[in-house]
Amino acid sequence: MDIHNISMHLIDEDTDQPRYQFDEEALQELMKSIGEIGLLSPIKVRTTDNNRYKIIYGNRRYKATKMLGHPTISCIVSTVTDEMEIYLEQIAENLTREGFSPIEEAEAFHKLMHDAKFSSSIKYLSGKLGKPETYIKNKCELLKFGNSVKKLIVGGTEIRKDKLTEDQLLPLKDLPMEHRDPLALIMARDEMPVSDCKKIAKMFKDKDISDRIKGQLLYKSGPELIETWSTFQNNRAERAKPIAAKSSAKAEKMKAEVQEVQAAEVPAQAKDVTNVRPTVEAQFAVPQASVADSHSMLQTRLQQILQTMPTAPTSSELQQEQDGMNDQQREQFSQDVSTLVEQLEKQLEAWRTVQSLALSR
Repeated sequence: MDIHNISMHLIDEDTDQPRYQFDEEALQELMKSIGEIGLLSPIKVRTTDNNRYKIIYGNRRYKATKMLGHPTISCIVSTVTDEMEIYLEQIAENLTREGFSPIEEAEAFHKLMHDAKFSSSIKYLSGKLGKPETYIKNKCELLKFGNSVKKLIVGGTEIRKDKLTEDQLLPLKDLPMEHRDPLALIMARDEMPVSDCKKIAKMFKDKDISDRIKGQLLYKSGPELIETWSTFQNNRAERAKPIAAKSSAKAEKMKAEVQEVQAAEVPAQAKDVTNVRPTVEAQFAVPQASVADSHSMLQTRLQQILQTMPTAPTSSELQQEQDGMNDQQREQFSQDVSTLVEQLEKQLEAWRTVQSLALSR
């Protein structure tokens, strides 16, 4: 790799490169460092027309060196001419540097995927840049926000006043713009933790709350919004209690119907010798004199169970029922179904034992 000292006046900055935000304080520190110990890493350039050069990466080092008034700068001269490869190299280099903002990343990814000059896919970018597809997709989601919000976005996860992290913003990304940006600004102002951001976003996605009420909520502070969320959740839980009780009663009724298989009474003379499955085997280990009566009783019981056995709802019935439920009702319904399935599985095991005993006699 050859390094050349090139005159500063022959080098042009790349105004189309991914990184365009330069912190003035950090630039001053870099200039001081170069002035004291020199340039530790050369910049990279490519040749252009009229024997000039354009920067591929190293704009900050170029700016700091220029501010110092140095006549030349150390450069690596690239022979790459493919615009796609150059842009990918610029992104890859900046991803390793501090100060490359999430918005700059997002805009670079968006450009690669939507600019006719590139037209790349997320999968292709993921492979070339070594970043998961979800990483690229989440960065691009930040572009949904307005400029007033974008200016506050910073890298990292530290919650700071009047700043916004990616984790704070992503829960809001699917809200309409009239709610999304004002909420983001509230969260920046009040330094809202990510967990609270998720709660507030969930409240604003709730269809049970009218747009008029949501509009009024935008005048509240972050802590007031959390208090409203808590009150809303408590009120919903109170309203859901009768529905939950009704669902539980249905589940108990179905459970009782299934458990009728254990209600078959047989003569008490049955004796369990092996102590294996005493309940089921004792019911069938009856004296010979009682076999006919027991058979008749159990046969009748079986016919009753088969005739009254409840059937599961069809997919369309389930979808129609769940469409009318809120989140808490769906969760309770899911728990009830799980309880029912657990009971049915227990009863199925018992009836398999009955089946085995019946076939063996």
